[in-house]
Amino acid sequence: MKKISVTELLKANLLIAFVIFNSYQVFGQEVENLNVLDNWINWSDGKNMLRLHLNQQAFSYFDQRDSEINNIKTKTDVVNRQKKIKDVLWQTVGPFPEKTALNTKVTGTIKKAGYKIEKIIYESLPGFYVTGCIYLPDGKGKKPAILFTSGHTMDAFRNKSYQTMILNLVKKGFIVLAIDPISQGERIQLYDPDKKISLLGAGAITREHSYLGTQTLISGTSIARYFIWDGIRGIDYLLTRDEVDPQRLGVTGQSGGGTQAAYLYAFDERIKAGAIVNYITGFRRLLESIGPQDAEQNFYHGVLKGITHADLLEVRAPNSVMICAGTRDFFSIQGARETYSEVKNMYNILEAGSKVELVEDDYGHGYTIKFRENICAFFQEHLDIPGNPKDEEVMLSDLSELTVTKTGNTTTAFENAETVSSINSKESKKLVDNLNISRKNIHAHLDNIHAKAQNLSGYIPPDVVTESVFRGRYQRDGYSVEMYALAGEGKCVIPLLLFVPGKGSLFPTVIYIHPHGKNADSQTGGKIEQLVNAGYIVAVPDVIGTGETEGNSSVAMLIGRSLVGIQAGDVVRVANFLKQRNDVDAKKIGGIAFGKICPTLLHAAVMDESIQTISLIDPLISYQSIVENKLFNDELSNYIVAGSLTSYDLPDLIGYLSPRKVALAGIRDQMGQLITKSLEESGLSFPKSAYSAKQSSNHFKVFPENESVSFLLKWCFE
Repeated sequence: MKKISVTELLKANLLIAFVIFNSYQVFGQEVENLNVLDNWINWSDGKNMLRLHLNQQAFSYFDQRDSEINNIKTKTDVVNRQKKIKDVLWQTVGPFPEKTALNTKVTGTIKKAGYKIEKIIYESLPGFYVTGCIYLPDGKGKKPAILFTSGHTMDAFRNKSYQTMILNLVKKGFIVLAIDPISQGERIQLYDPDKKISLLGAGAITREHSYLGTQTLISGTSIARYFIWDGIRGIDYLLTRDEVDPQRLGVTGQSGGGTQAAYLYAFDERIKAGAIVNYITGFRRLLESIGPQDAEQNFYHGVLKGITHADLLEVRAPNSVMICAGTRDFFSIQGARETYSEVKNMYNILEAGSKVELVEDDYGHGYTIKFRENICAFFQEHLDIPGNPKDEEVMLSDLSELTVTKTGNTTTAFENAETVSSINSKESKKLVDNLNISRKNIHAHLDNIHAKAQNLSGYIPPDVVTESVFRGRYQRDGYSVEMYALAGEGKCVIPLLLFVPGKGSLFPTVIYIHPHGKNADSQTGGKIEQLVNAGYIVAVPDVIGTGETEGNSSVAMLIGRSLVGIQAGDVVRVANFLKQRNDVDAKKIGGIAFGKICPTLLHAAVMDESIQTISLIDPLISYQSIVENKLFNDELSNYIVAGSLTSYDLPDLIGYLSPRKVALAGIRDQMGQLITKSLEESGLSFPKSAYSAKQSSNHFKVFPENESVSFLLKWCFE
């Protein structure tokens, strides 16, 4: 190895020092660093700030639940708890529709050694086709039957791992009905018949789930409702078969299939035994680790109502249930053990401890031989079909052999095929009709908007005084940029840049909200500089979930909150901070927002009258537009309010703001396309009527898409 001299080492160190120095200085000027949270230990985890905050709120509901569980001592206590949870589950996921004709079709039969496969289609709802295969072992007499639910694979039950589990059960004498979940197998909902994949892209399994989940959430329900109903109707189908013993029904599935199996075990009392693989952990451990998963794995306001995985099992005690958990699975094994311990105690109180089992394997996520053998043994014992549970080699079918429809997808195989989107849209029309009826009495309708928006969005009014930490100032040509960390909700902070004109003493002020955070337009020569040079103080925050605090907000819906409502609280905190300053004209505070974050500013203005004007650039026209159309820009998903269509929509919020000034520029549909129709045709007739009713028609105006922000603010503050 070549030796380095002292002189060479000194030169290298000087070069490093020069580079570091010049990373902070360019031609004698310090390079701006507008990151407020840098070099502050207490704020060093900005990306997880939102998630940790939401988790703490969720844990408070679990603490309350755990207290209730700890007080359960007798059989009567268990029964009362079961009744309560059953009611909560049905209210949370339902209402389920009335049962209609299954209209079952058999599209083919395959004879195999020792069993046959019938390829079937049934309608869980009119026009909502469920594809699957029923595996029928040879031999006479009624047999136990198991509903098999698939995890997140494109080929669903045709997957090699799933076929291996299914065929091992069939070899033991079980009838197995395996169905395609929504957006998998032959049930892709947003199907492109030319490319034969989802319109969202190849392999877009869980993306479709969450995409459709956004639409159902706006309508106040969960896509889980559709998954559960498909399974309930699958049990209905099994009971139409003469070969099936109706007293010996089971359900099993792994991963996303484990989710469905747990749901069906909880919701369908005809199921006597459930084996749930790679899913059960507990929401507390889930939130501490990987966080909420796909849309169907989350109940609307589920955590708010104290629901966790243990409830799905305890509600059916003393029926038989088994948990299979990998010690290295991303679903926490610690959570699985804790859930098992709680469930076991509940079963012990009912003197049925032998009917609940936990099987662990030192594995990650998937079926193992140990799991398969224990599942077979479990069902052999509890569905009364004695035999050897040993894992057997099986002959797998190829995908084409198990294709059920002629075209490979239900949406092209049937002219009247419905999807989750189309069904939800039809059901949501009733909600829209109710809104339109309410809107006819303008004043009464507007009187209720504030309370409804606050309740559904989960907005929590902040303190009047906003605490702050000053983080420094940069001088620019003609103005300064001040940096603050404002106290946010809980332990969160709001990074804020304040652009202050160099001359003057009392300024009109605008709160500038951008979906990409405060640094998006803060460069010299940008939009913000134009505004500050025009005489405005411009407050540019990273509202929680953006910029330095960008993070996952998926927990919010589970606890009755929304990113929109939480961010609205941040906007109001910024307004309160501005009112504390002696250079801000408190009578002239406005707001401006861009694109997908516009609902945040709308909600904030509804909650706080001190935000006297708002300008929305490229705003979404309505939540209704997301629900009533098959496709939408899924970047909007974070900015919805779950259940909003049950009480209000974005145009109602605009109407509520009358007679305050509202400027819209470049109104967009759910796909982000410019809307050029009249107010009446575009869906903004209600705010127009609301402004007219308050004799302030000239305070609500729609401008061209390319109108400058300077012009909009000038109009707002005239």
